[in-house]
This record gives sequence, C-alpha cells and structure tokens, in this order.
Amino acid sequence: MTARSGHDAAGPALSKRISEETGTRHDECSSGRPRWRAVVCYFAISLTPLLHTDAALSQAREPLELVQTIALPDVQGRIDHMDIDLDGERLFVAALGNNTVEVIDLRAGKRSARLERLQEPQGIAYVPEGKRLFVANGRGGRVDVFDGASLAAVGHVDGLEDADNVRYQRDGGRVYVGYASALAAIDAATLKVAAQIKLAGHPESFQLERGGSHMFVNVPSAQHIAIVDWKKNSIVATWGLGAMKANFPMALDEPGRRLFVATRRPAALLVHDTNAGKLIANLPIGGDADDVFFDAERKRIYVICGQGVIDVVLQRDADHYQSVAQVPSAPGARTGLFVAARKTLYVAVPARGSSGAEIRVYAVR
Repeated sequence: MTARSGHDAAGPALSKRISEETGTRHDECSSGRPRWRAVVCYFAISLTPLLHTDAALSQAREPLELVQTIALPDVQGRIDHMDIDLDGERLFVAALGNNTVEVIDLRAGKRSARLERLQEPQGIAYVPEGKRLFVANGRGGRVDVFDGASLAAVGHVDGLEDADNVRYQRDGGRVYVGYASALAAIDAATLKVAAQIKLAGHPESFQLERGGSHMFVNVPSAQHIAIVDWKKNSIVATWGLGAMKANFPMALDEPGRRLFVATRRPAALLVHDTNAGKLIANLPIGGDADDVFFDAERKRIYVICGQGVIDVVLQRDADHYQSVAQVPSAPGARTGLFVAARKTLYVAVPARGSSGAEIRVYAVR
C-alpha cells in the first residue's frame, strides 16, 4: 500500500474540525478527500449564509415595497385619478366605471364612505384651505363640489364637456380643470369660472409652476405640449413630440427645470428642459402609462403602467437618467398617487374576473 503524503493525510482532521466549526455533517467534507478539497468545501459552506444575506439585502433594496392592500368592495370598471386629505388621512378615489368616489380611511385601512350617482368621475382635487372636494365628471360635463367634512354636496360648475384632470393652485386659490379643448380656472371659494384658456385639443395631465407663471399641458391629439402663462391666460409656446404619440401623464421637477412626459406609442418616458423645451432623455417604459410622479427627495420618477408594472427611473442629475426597477403591480393598474409626506405610492387596481378592485399601498424605500 502506498502511503499518502502529509498534506493528504491532514484531510480527515481538517474536515472534522471544519464540520465541528460550521455545524455541517462530517461526510460533507469527508476524510477521504485531499486537503485542498476540504478547504474548498470549508469556504463554500462558510460563504453560503453570506450569499443568502446578500440576496436578502438586494431584495430589501427594492425601491418600492408592497405593504398593504385595501379592498374596494362592489367597485367595477375603470378607476381614474386620486387625491388625499393629509390632515384627515383620507384617500379619495375616482371610480370612473362605477360612477362613484370611494373614500378610504387610511388609519383603518378600509373604505369609510362613498359618493354616488356621479357621471364618470375622472379628475379629483381636495382643497385643504376650504376643506372642499372637487370632482370632474366626464359624462356629466360638470365639476361637483363637496364639503370635506360631511361630504355633502355644496355646489357644482356646469358647461365643462368631458371634464377630466383637476389641479389645485394654492397661491391663486384656483382649481384648474381640463375639459373639451380648453382649461377652466375656477375660484375655489366662489365656484365661479374666472378664466378659460383655449387649446388645440383635449388636455390630459397638466402641471403648474409654483414659483413661476407657466403651466405645462399634454395635448395628445395635437402631439404636443402646450406651455400656458396662467397669469395671461394664454399659450406662449408649444413643443412638438415628433414621432412620439399619446402623451397622457406628466410630472414636473420645478427646481431642476425638468418635465417628465410618458407616451404610449411608443411606450417611453421623455425628459424635457423646461427653459427651452429641449428633449434631454428618452427611456423605454411599460405600456399604457397613465400616471407619472417625481420623488424629489430620492430623485426618482415613478411611472404607473397599465401593462402591470411600475417603472422606477433614477435621476442621476438633471441630464442623466437610468431605469433602476420595474415593480410588478397588476394588469389594468395604471393610475395612482404619490404622497411624499407619507413616503407612499398608492396604485389603483380595477376588478378583473374573480379579483376585486383594490388600492395597493407601496412604501417608498
């Protein structure tokens, strides 16, 4: 019999010690193996927990985490836009296909009230100063106004065909509503139409500057973005989109002078310089986007896509952008609300088949 070398002979003792230190079975680093194999086995066993830990950390670093789902019983059809009452911790959801507004108590995590007999509610805005809720009704051609506390109807504004997106301008005390081929400025206190601004087509999402007088308006039928001076109530410029079509959602980074517009044909996120309208970036995203939000604290853009994903894009600086995640949501979920004060993204999921409608609550990491 040929004697083994001193290195090979050390294998059994080493492997036995390894098994004692790591808690593994002795036969996993068996005594019949050369020493180098025992060493390899030792490191493989020792590093395995670290690999699992790294995977867990990677998962924990996802930019959005689903932390809650809130059921919307008896809600059918398409769900459109939302707004929030921060002080009262209530979320208002325009259930367009159900002709209702669903009121969610965020503390209890369930629906607390419902506004009924509406006519295709699309846009919605809660005005905290006057504690009023403004709801734009597409088929009704009007904006209904409700008392924020009792939710009783307090008035309405007629003559707004296909009333759609709604934005509240705190400094001016106005509620802007997109309708037909125009924007209407409504005095939030008197409910009188203070101004009307004609456009080249039906307005979709629009954003107002807080520190300036510009309003940026998506006009998909005209394939452009209209820049409106809300002090003069007139269009001062338009930015064509070339081959990009169906520009519906929009978000604004006012300090960074950047405008984010999502198109559906093709599915892309466009970044424009708001000083001159220059296109800065064009990134692919999921299909059927209907809401875009800018997270100023984390320098991220969240794009909610009806394809069933939430695209997360990182703003490295004003001119450089990177897609960092595509978080699964649900087919048809294309509207939502990002609330920076709560570090939360709410996403509306319509009822499909045996699955009921719900609001998915994502914590922003």
